[in-house]
Amino acid sequence: MRTQFPSATLFENHRSNLAALLPGKSIAIVHANDTYPSNADATLPFRQCNDLFYLTGVLQEETIVLLFPTAHDPADREILFVRETSETIAIWEGAKLTKEKATDRTGISRVEWIPAFDSILARLIPQAENIYLPTNEHPRALPGIGTRNSRFIRDCQARFPLHEYKRLTPLIQSLRVLKSEEEIRFTQTACDITGAGFRRILPFVKPGVGEWEVEAEFIHEFTRRGSRGFAYTPIIAGGKNACVLHYIENNCGLKDGDLLLLDVGAEYAGWNADMTRTIPVSGKFSGRQRQVYEAVLRILRFAERILRPGILIADYQKQVIAEMEKELVALGLFTAEEAAAQDDTKPLVKKHFMHGTSHHLGLDVHDVSPPNEPVAVGMVFTIEPGIYIRDENLGIRLENDYLIGETANTNLMAAIPIEPGDIEALMA
Repeated sequence: MRTQFPSATLFENHRSNLAALLPGKSIAIVHANDTYPSNADATLPFRQCNDLFYLTGVLQEETIVLLFPTAHDPADREILFVRETSETIAIWEGAKLTKEKATDRTGISRVEWIPAFDSILARLIPQAENIYLPTNEHPRALPGIGTRNSRFIRDCQARFPLHEYKRLTPLIQSLRVLKSEEEIRFTQTACDITGAGFRRILPFVKPGVGEWEVEAEFIHEFTRRGSRGFAYTPIIAGGKNACVLHYIENNCGLKDGDLLLLDVGAEYAGWNADMTRTIPVSGKFSGRQRQVYEAVLRILRFAERILRPGILIADYQKQVIAEMEKELVALGLFTAEEAAAQDDTKPLVKKHFMHGTSHHLGLDVHDVSPPNEPVAVGMVFTIEPGIYIRDENLGIRLENDYLIGETANTNLMAAIPIEPGDIEALMA
């Protein structure tokens, strides 16, 4: 098998944990994502709704999970609805889940075909008082395109208007943000595959190589090691392109004397890695490049020490910004006097470090995160400081992934080279 699949026990635990959060007489319903059209008769690659995957492990379209922990009949407490397969579908699209395979995958004993959903829902709704439905509440979400879940919210409220409708998302977020041992193993595998890709490109990069060729080396290594591909659109940014935070064209040649910023990560079994490294195209950092690089590395080490249980991300970011200000003064980008006199609404740091330092990592690369909750044991975060000096066509960002522990954090990318001397040696 290309990828080891999670155990049914993992998803059984996820559903059990969610059921414990639902008050009595509550139904929770989650739909799969749509298959979106592209052009003519083509479709975009299918991407599952991560809340449904978290609860079931099912990766195919036209899937619904219904949870009703206090239903009168125990057979109604967990029901999975999947698309009915056939010989024709198998010929044209490949094998879909049978009822038996769906049970093996999810641990849900009752599996029905999709057409049965409406009648079963109509029978169960009179037992319920609350209906819990999911929405995309990520603060950076772009909700312009409707989903099967959003359409079902509208249709369900029209069909059953007198029930109490509740937000399922905060409950699932409170669970998804804390990772189990099995989830950590898959995240670690994604990190290890990402590290293998990085080691592959280090001796490959040289002046004249194209950014797109570096991207190709990464995807080759990722897929041969069982990943389904990039966790997100990769950033392969040489020279001035490194100062564009979301540069994804990857279509320029690499020049002698430039740096190459690599923001890439592999996906494995649904979980993601998120790594950034910056390397010298020529194989050796210049004096100025190394000076800035080591400043970014010091900030990363500082952030590692303070991203600990109990701290609020807003307070953590403030401390990182204060430390970054010292580094930028030492690099001559502004003076201590200018820093002391700066307008607090327009901090000087933002010219050279304009993004956040950390985000949650999991089934989504920018994973779900309950608002204003402190860092806790079991969370996984990125740490990714950067310094961008557009006047010098110089952008350096470094990023590792960390599991928050009780006594210390675990660097899931500890085996991936980051010290400038190590990178130069591997590129030689």
